[in-house]
Amino acid sequence: MTSPVPTGLASATGFQVYDTTLRDGAQQEGINLSVADKLAIAPLLDELGVGFIEGGWPGAVPKDTEFFKRAAKELDLRNAELAAFGSTRKAGTRAADDTQVRALLDSEAPVVTIVAKHDIRHVERALRTSGAENLAMIAETVALLVREGRRVMVDAEHFFDGFRFDSAYSVQAVLAGLEAGAEVVCLCDTNGGMVPPWVTAVVAEVRAAVGPDAVLGMHAHNDSGCAVANTLAAVEAGCAHVQGTVNGYGERTGNADLLAVVANLELKYGLPVLARDEQGGSGLADLTRIAHAISEITNISPFARSPYVGASAFAHKAGLHASAIKVDPDLYQHADPSAVGNDMRMLVSDMAGRASIELKGRELGIDLTGRADVLARVTERVKDAEARGYTYEAADASFELLLVEELEGSRPQYFRVESWRAIVERVGPRGTPATAEATVKLHAGDERIVTTGEGNGPVNAMDHALRQALVGVYPTLETFELIDFKVRILDAMHGTDAVTRVLIEMTDGKQSWSTVGVGPNVLEASWEALTDAVIWGLRHHGVMPR
Repeated sequence: MTSPVPTGLASATGFQVYDTTLRDGAQQEGINLSVADKLAIAPLLDELGVGFIEGGWPGAVPKDTEFFKRAAKELDLRNAELAAFGSTRKAGTRAADDTQVRALLDSEAPVVTIVAKHDIRHVERALRTSGAENLAMIAETVALLVREGRRVMVDAEHFFDGFRFDSAYSVQAVLAGLEAGAEVVCLCDTNGGMVPPWVTAVVAEVRAAVGPDAVLGMHAHNDSGCAVANTLAAVEAGCAHVQGTVNGYGERTGNADLLAVVANLELKYGLPVLARDEQGGSGLADLTRIAHAISEITNISPFARSPYVGASAFAHKAGLHASAIKVDPDLYQHADPSAVGNDMRMLVSDMAGRASIELKGRELGIDLTGRADVLARVTERVKDAEARGYTYEAADASFELLLVEELEGSRPQYFRVESWRAIVERVGPRGTPATAEATVKLHAGDERIVTTGEGNGPVNAMDHALRQALVGVYPTLETFELIDFKVRILDAMHGTDAVTRVLIEMTDGKQSWSTVGVGPNVLEASWEALTDAVIWGLRHHGVMPR
């Protein structure tokens, strides 16, 4: 069910979605995008269907200058236009003589976004100039860029704080940009301290002051935790341009998550704000894939609880929920996960009832309909296992093997382990790196196999030894790789004899799967998770035990 279209937005015609991941998002601590990274992210944003991609600040940042130079030759954007970001001319100079303004023109970007002070305190204390000169800086810079054939937008920096201090001046600054030919003035909550009712009130006042035809935008930071809500509040009050970053990247606590913004506008407001293809489809159905693809490029792990696109966004755990979901999934979901390219997931835990188990089995491709005996046994096994420290919420592969064991009487026997051991040794003075070695003895393919593997730790060595032992019998294992390893100490009050839980993630380059192991020490728990991971991988590749 969609809400009424916000006042002043009878349709999405002319509505603008502006992505600033490549500039504002890149300011996040821990993100350092190369030119190649930006060139890889831009086509994904274009595929999503945003209208504008802000590429960076040419002339001020050398790699952004290079990005625009390469983008002109290497990018073939179908939906979006590239925007170059910069500032107004400096105080006391002519716009035509300002080297930074000239760099914006030299970027050849069809759109230029200039940042301008809209808080008189910043004008007087930071720029050390007068309010009148700042208005001239805005107007002259915009006018020059428009004369040069650029579409111009103004980012009204510190607008909301400035408006609350001196609303008359802040509105004057907005009008200076609009009257000089700016297509949009985007109101910025630069310090991120606004809350929705304040945004609604301020935008409504500005809308009344600039008239119904002027295009206002919203650029929100998330310091109050309200960036997405503030953006929607601005739309409700009459903004027809929204800015944000993928996954909410940005300095401090980040920017408005553009993915959540557009999903809400499309699904809740019924506004088709993303570009459409000839069949009327948009990139919304690829939202989750694009979010995760950009996470890979930024090297920032996807946040599981991100709205719409997170792995947990449509995950259900409680047995009561599962019973209702079995009847109608919409009873416990605010949106259809497939609309954003995500999936509903059932989490199997000690809260699980039979409905949870049945739904999880269906998700894994195992039909348990009418198998009350199996459902009862699995439910009890899960509760008993979790009491001993296991968790299947993040270990679908281990849970699937448990189901197979209950259905078929045993799990696939790809090998029989005779023994294993791991040794960590350091030779030399303190500071000399330690080495790890593992030896595995097992039976597979009618032969006894003994192998030794080395690694940068005992678990890495065990992984190498196990796969070396089996690869001759099961060549598919050459594609397997251990990519994540997590350890948690349970009952920590027991000290060094506490129970250890290990979660392992393995991949074949196309998909990944996770397994769990529990034991009195990290090596025993790791061995259980490793062997489960190998068994699950071989089974899903259609390999028959030998």
